[in-house]
Amino acid sequence: MICPFSKTFYIVVLSFSGLLLLSSCAEFKEAGRTIGHTTRNVTREIGHGTRDVAKEIGHGTKRVVNSIGEEQPQRSEDENKKPSSASEIN
Repeated sequence: MICPFSKTFYIVVLSFSGLLLLSSCAEFKEAGRTIGHTTRNVTREIGHGTRDVAKEIGHGTKRVVNSIGEEQPQRSEDENKKPSSASEIN
């Protein structure tokens, strides 16, 4: 069977195809790197924001608990004593 194209034509076509594949691989690699770094940075910011909010909630809760403890008046010993029977309640 006689081939209409020469051997050099096939070499040129294969070389050109190889260059296209290599450049497309580099583009995919760069796109993947960009997506990966962006995802990493966004995740880090979300984590730091969550940590900061949790700290503030904890500090706020501690302040509220401490202020409640300070506001309660001291009870005398008679008030702290629990009634032992139903007759002492009335």
